[in-house]
Amino acid sequence: MLEIKDLCVSVLDKELLKDINLTINEGEVHVLMGPNGAGKSTLCKALLSYPSLKKEGEVIFLGKDIVHLDTSSIARLGMYYVMQSPIEIEGVKNAELIRSALDERNEGIDIFKFTKLSNSYCEALDIPKNFIHREVNVAMSGGEKKKNELLSMLFLKPKLIILDEIDSGLDVDAIKVVAACLNDYMQNNSCAILLVSHQKMLLSLLNVTHVHILGDHTIKKSGDASLINEVLATGFRNL
Repeated sequence: MLEIKDLCVSVLDKELLKDINLTINEGEVHVLMGPNGAGKSTLCKALLSYPSLKKEGEVIFLGKDIVHLDTSSIARLGMYYVMQSPIEIEGVKNAELIRSALDERNEGIDIFKFTKLSNSYCEALDIPKNFIHREVNVAMSGGEKKKNELLSMLFLKPKLIILDEIDSGLDVDAIKVVAACLNDYMQNNSCAILLVSHQKMLLSLLNVTHVHILGDHTIKKSGDASLINEVLATGFRNL
């Protein structure tokens, strides 16, 4: 699904990531871990062509090299990114944003089906049904913003879901809800997840298949889910 080959990322003359090589297949859940400043969020943003980042190398998504595509083009292909701190968009309601995005992909649906799906998704995320009519992330808590981003995800049905600390701002109950939502989505869709997190509870609830440790601007070590416990027990220095 996604193949990253010798990816280097910089801003101005500063190197942020170097020689990143990573392959993600359908049905896999990959976790990015590493100390602060290691480049985890930078890698997530680079995959979606964050404007200020310069990229060299190859990023093959669904058979297409996307390294020089703009963010909108990559999103249309089926890549979805939930940022660590989702932005607020005043004056734009969730329903308007989601329906516009679906129309852009020629996947518009009638109002009755849209309402039925919205009610079902809000129930799955344990949020009020009126969330669909609220302004995008405006006057929401950190946890509500993350659930609100997942509401859009459920409508858009992405192939690759990139989650940058989705657990930030979530309480214990919310973590369980989010994990259940992601697991259900994985079971019912042809997709994969790339997740930045060090939250033991969330990681234990997901079917993690691969773990990658970032340090010194590159991937220092990769392994299976057992690497999570090693990191949490000993930290990054011993790796």
